[in-house]
Amino acid sequence: MLRGFFTTLQNYFSEYVGHQTAYALRLAYYDRIQNLSFEFHNRMHSGDLITLGMLDLEAVRMFFSTGLIRLILLTLLIGLGGYMLLSTSLTLGLLALSFVPFVAWRSSVTQLRLRGTWLELQDRLSDLSRVMEENLSSTRVVRAFGAQPYEMEKYHAVSARALTLAHDRVGIRVRNTSAMTFSFLIAMGLVLWVGGGMVRSGEITVGTLTSFLTFMTILQMPVRQLGMLVNSFARTATCGERLFALLDLEPAISSRTGAPDLKVEQGRLVVEDLTYSYPDAERTSLDGISFEARRGETIGLIGPPGSGKSTLAHLIARYHNPDRGRILIDGQDIRDVSLGSLRRAVVVTQQDSFLFTTSLENNIAYGDPRATREAVRRASDRAELDQFVAGLPDGYETAVGERGVSLSGGQRQRMNIARSLLLDPEILVFDDSTAAIDAGTEARIRKAVTATADDRITIIIAHRLSSLMHADRILVMEDGRIVETGTHAALLALGGRYAALHELQFGAGTAPETEAE
Repeated sequence: MLRGFFTTLQNYFSEYVGHQTAYALRLAYYDRIQNLSFEFHNRMHSGDLITLGMLDLEAVRMFFSTGLIRLILLTLLIGLGGYMLLSTSLTLGLLALSFVPFVAWRSSVTQLRLRGTWLELQDRLSDLSRVMEENLSSTRVVRAFGAQPYEMEKYHAVSARALTLAHDRVGIRVRNTSAMTFSFLIAMGLVLWVGGGMVRSGEITVGTLTSFLTFMTILQMPVRQLGMLVNSFARTATCGERLFALLDLEPAISSRTGAPDLKVEQGRLVVEDLTYSYPDAERTSLDGISFEARRGETIGLIGPPGSGKSTLAHLIARYHNPDRGRILIDGQDIRDVSLGSLRRAVVVTQQDSFLFTTSLENNIAYGDPRATREAVRRASDRAELDQFVAGLPDGYETAVGERGVSLSGGQRQRMNIARSLLLDPEILVFDDSTAAIDAGTEARIRKAVTATADDRITIIIAHRLSSLMHADRILVMEDGRIVETGTHAALLALGGRYAALHELQFGAGTAPETEAE
């Protein structure tokens, strides 16, 4: 009865500790990936992160119920039981425990082998998660090209590699468990053989021999579970190493201790000799960029793909730290202020308009969940979205499908713009955020944004000249440098790269005044 009672307590508390540990690790893991830099997420595939946060973390959790408890139980049984047996009969005690050195050696060797296979298996499971995640994210592309057989073949190949290694691991564990059990049974046979002779000669009683055999019978099940114990240690060591390697990473972008909040009064942005290269990049993304902008100004950035426009926007919001130079807002270096206050003052409207699986209102108010319905409507109206929402059966309560697949590209971008306008930041950056919007709607959005532009600095990154011809100043970028600066009319008169791009998009006969309107 006592054994059953304590076994129940053991099972309950081992599961309790395991789940509480997993809960704490899960929060720590999620917090860490929320704060790691763009460079980290550019290197890591989301499928690998999902495997790490699910399978590896689950392996650590299971260690408490499948590994630690069994280790404590086996240590107590062998330690206390061994002392009792040795104090009763040294000869039989040594025979009863003769399997321990062999088991310890086999366990060490097997753990090293299993640890290596666990590491490889986790990598193969990461590949499996990566293939599945990519397939689910690209379902429309797969259907459009009729690539289901190819995707099935690819998934089958990756899954078969994981299955083969899993079979190899089972073979290693079973052979090890069989060898350890066999050594235990040999030790038990020796106790029975030698002990029987000692009973016949009168050295010990039948009861003493029975106590030895009873102890070994009790020990038989934990010894058979040694294979699971070794496997649990190997898996936990491997998965724990991968998990804690990520938890130990220091975010490349963070607020220094005690950093003050950004205070914006004049609304003056200064970029001084900004230089930046992505890790392992072959060339510099930005090289000596310098310019200044004041509240009420609209700055346009244009240039070929890879010229550094988006990189500059990300540096202003401090998604990266520059290699050289600095960015000042009202004389404050953005590296010396708290990230939270900087991100409230500088908002980048990304080209990738990601939407969450929730209502339209919640998506628009994502940056400010406490925003009123009226504020959401005003932002939607300026983004030319209010009429579209009004025509929906549930209005702003309409649920958006996963990643916004139920909306068109232009509708998603307008929601992205409304999300940014709701925050009313000091510096608003549009990173080619109207590429999927038709020219008429874009003109109306530009007019609405311009009406409130006196209260902020507006930076527009675009490939279409019509998106930024109204800007107070246009910066033409090429190979990470600013090669031309001026108004739309001045750049046309200059006859350089901007004028060539204008002729390419509109032809030489279109008057600048007409386009600017």
